[in-house]
Amino acid sequence: MKAMILAAGRGERMRPLTDAIPKPLLRVGGKALIVWQIERLVAGGFTDLVINLAWLGEQIETELGDGSSLGAHIRYSYEREALETLGGVVLALPLLNPGNGKKTSEPFAVVSADIYTDYDYGQLAQQVQSIAAGYPKHVAHFVLTDNPPFHPTGDMALVNGAITREGKRLNYGNIGIFHPDLFEGLKRGEKLKLFPWAYQFLEGNRITGEHFRGVWENVGTMEQLTDLDHRLSR
Repeated sequence: MKAMILAAGRGERMRPLTDAIPKPLLRVGGKALIVWQIERLVAGGFTDLVINLAWLGEQIETELGDGSSLGAHIRYSYEREALETLGGVVLALPLLNPGNGKKTSEPFAVVSADIYTDYDYGQLAQQVQSIAAGYPKHVAHFVLTDNPPFHPTGDMALVNGAITREGKRLNYGNIGIFHPDLFEGLKRGEKLKLFPWAYQFLEGNRITGEHFRGVWENVGTMEQLTDLDHRLSR
């Protein structure tokens, strides 16, 4: 299975540390944040990976190489400046869905490099199959979490397994499965945000979701990084 890891961001709140080191290479518990993600993705069956790069991206490529040491096959999508989540996916689409001269429609995961989670990515195999078979009635699947302190209002609701805008809102966990045809017609190389663009597909329960209640952290500040490092080191 395929996955894209979003690693192009500047990490502004982590400055001055990220002036010299890209945020995904910051270490917690003896490993870079992005390595934790890769290891969990590979364990879940996502071994064909694309990583987008911008700020200090050459350091990430030097660190990870082709991914073989981690049991993965990694390719890189280069951005002159970070294109946001949707813009990054659109630019990387030829790597995620090459087709080898034929149109293919294999759904893929999109995850952030700077989250730490014990989520079992293997659970998403069923959603990959469901979206592949059910498109266009089933176009995507989102993993939601409890609202973190820095985002108490949440992003979207989950009702009977479907993502909605109405109801008790939860946090988008930066983990999703998408059908590649969703992105057709979008211009490559432009800054594009995933939300609110993705909300246009909610009608008819076309985006499913789940509420993950395990360990999930969006590492955005030095305090969070230090705290997570201490806990993992213990």
